[in-house]
Amino acid sequence: MDEKNTDCRMDLKLSSDNAKTLNTEMQWLSHVIDTRFKLYWGQDCEYTDIYDIPPPDLTNDSSVYGQIVRHYKMNISERLVLLLSLAPHIQPHVLDVFYVKNANYDRGFTEFGGVKGQNHSGFIPTGETVAFVLAANDLDKRFLLFDIFSEDHYFGKFRILKLTTGHADEPFLSGMLTISAEYLNYFIKGTSQKPDYNVNFPAKRLETKLDWEDLVLDDAVLDEVMEIRDWIEHGDTLLNDWGLNKKIKPGYRSLFYGPPGTGKTLTASLLGKSTGLDVYRIDLSMVVSKYIGETEKNLAGIFDQAQNKNWILFFDEADALFGKRTQTSSSNDRHANQEVSYLLQRVEDFPGVVILATNLKANLDDAFTRRFQSMIYFSMPSPVHRKKLWQQAFSDKTVMEDKVDLEEIAEKYELAGGAIINVVRYCTLMALKQNTNVIRNADILTGIRKEFGKEGKIV
Repeated sequence: MDEKNTDCRMDLKLSSDNAKTLNTEMQWLSHVIDTRFKLYWGQDCEYTDIYDIPPPDLTNDSSVYGQIVRHYKMNISERLVLLLSLAPHIQPHVLDVFYVKNANYDRGFTEFGGVKGQNHSGFIPTGETVAFVLAANDLDKRFLLFDIFSEDHYFGKFRILKLTTGHADEPFLSGMLTISAEYLNYFIKGTSQKPDYNVNFPAKRLETKLDWEDLVLDDAVLDEVMEIRDWIEHGDTLLNDWGLNKKIKPGYRSLFYGPPGTGKTLTASLLGKSTGLDVYRIDLSMVVSKYIGETEKNLAGIFDQAQNKNWILFFDEADALFGKRTQTSSSNDRHANQEVSYLLQRVEDFPGVVILATNLKANLDDAFTRRFQSMIYFSMPSPVHRKKLWQQAFSDKTVMEDKVDLEEIAEKYELAGGAIINVVRYCTLMALKQNTNVIRNADILTGIRKEFGKEGKIV
């Protein structure tokens, strides 16, 4: 069966399981809300407390929702908070009951909380809504909510949901209850969401169709790269099962340095592909800001989103961000040094893999280099390696003109892999332009001159 079709059917199964489970969960939430209103208004009710209503049994539930509830051992309060955050997205009508007006003041009830979205016409719960459903007028139960919405609670620690506050000076529970896009995706589709490149997440996911055999490196360099893969595969066992977490910090930091086009980006991509991890290249042009505090804020957004995702973060041209600190002769210097210190701390505390790439190692601050687990030099390829790069680069649909001697070209012209690909692109386009599949020696040499010209060299 086609792999794509298999994945599609699996996604449909996960989505169907979640829909079935969440439908039952929403019925329970609706029952809880109805009971809370009856108890609050002093109406006849079969229960004396919302916690007397038995929740659906998720013991053997196969949905991703059920698995996550079991994984975090959610109690009834936590489960109801999660459902309240989900309700506007999957069954918004469940919350319409909160639109009842206070006849005395011709407005909604303060204790119900809630806001109305710009386009969403339904009720969006706030912390006050949660407090009403779970605690009503019971201050002891209300105060427990501050723990649920704290950064130390797994809701905050693993970025599941939070209260989004509009103004710092407003009451804490007035914040809008917001579920993260990642977990919303889990509960709807059953799979994790790949974040899109945007202002709040200035990073692009790196992917490659190539494999390790396409990467041309010295054996010693490849061995160093494999150490990173070994850490990804066995680091968790080393830290937790073998008890070295008291002596070794989680995470792995590596520096890739060397001339452009020597395989640094491809290596990072292959590390992700071979271990099943997503690799995100940080767009430093959107991270670095001239405004005080903005660079730290932008970096914090990236690290916060990546904190528990098991991603590989790849900082290309890292010296633009992690450069040497200067003598503090001005406020700007002090600010720049604070940025470097902040970044140093975030990189060191990140539990995943961070790879910094630069053309010149000397441009990086020494404080960073001391904290790398590995520093890997990607040198210009040798003539033997250049010949292999030339041979691999051309399409199987092309043939070489008799004059072409790749061994001589590899020996004579020192080019990195990226430059060789540029030459191949040029001379292949020239062949197509001439309605042939023959690669001409003259076109190869013209392409080489173009690449040398970029660096001010003459062939």
